[in-house]
Amino acid sequence: MIKFEHVNKIYPNGFQGLTDVNLTINDGDFVCIIGLSGAGKSTLIRTINKMHTIEGGTLTVNDVDMGTVKGKELREVRKHIGMIFQSFNLVKRSSVFKNVLSGRVGYHTTWGTIFSHYSKEEKQLALRSLDKLGILDKAFVRADQLSGGQQQRVALARALTQEPNIILADEPVASLDPVTTVEVMNDFKRINQELGITIVANMHHVDLSLKYATRILGVKAGRVVFDGKPEDVNDEVLTEIYGRLPGKNENLGNIEE
Repeated sequence: MIKFEHVNKIYPNGFQGLTDVNLTINDGDFVCIIGLSGAGKSTLIRTINKMHTIEGGTLTVNDVDMGTVKGKELREVRKHIGMIFQSFNLVKRSSVFKNVLSGRVGYHTTWGTIFSHYSKEEKQLALRSLDKLGILDKAFVRADQLSGGQQQRVALARALTQEPNIILADEPVASLDPVTTVEVMNDFKRINQELGITIVANMHHVDLSLKYATRILGVKAGRVVFDGKPEDVNDEVLTEIYGRLPGKNENLGNIEE
């Protein structure tokens, strides 16, 4: 489904974000990407939906070459790739229902979106997505009246309403408390297992990654230095990725290389 072949990313200031990345992410994988801050985790994940362009190699998503795709074809590819952010990216003054329904924007013209021409079926889909995440009762509450965990569930319901086959998550639990973090990670796991949606998530917490992922990618200085199963992650692997052994439940997001 997602294939990197000798992919490179160089930023305008000359910084090498990715170097010769080669990997294939299969349908139904639950991938957690771990590594130090600035290692290239976010760059890697954001090339998948072309939030970041690549400068070399080939990146194929759903049989589409993301290096050359643009315009209408790019919008078509993005319809099937949900994106979850650390900051939730909700319209805080709008209702939960309207935020979730916005997941259908890619299926409409700009004119139709402005006038909210969503079908009955799309509205039902949005409500079902909320129900899957256990927050149907919050449908007509303003998004800014929800807790952080509830807001992240709204963002996840919005992604589900796109009917994606891939969900990208960029530090999805970094701003949540420990209890809510586990609840949201359980949501991701359930969506992956029950709906077969491929999950690719950047994570700072090693223990969480090992608990929930079916596959771990270790990134260091723009290179994938480990690609394997959680049970294969040992002290030697962690030292290769981080330069030292991380402590239990340690958030490594602010450690500099």
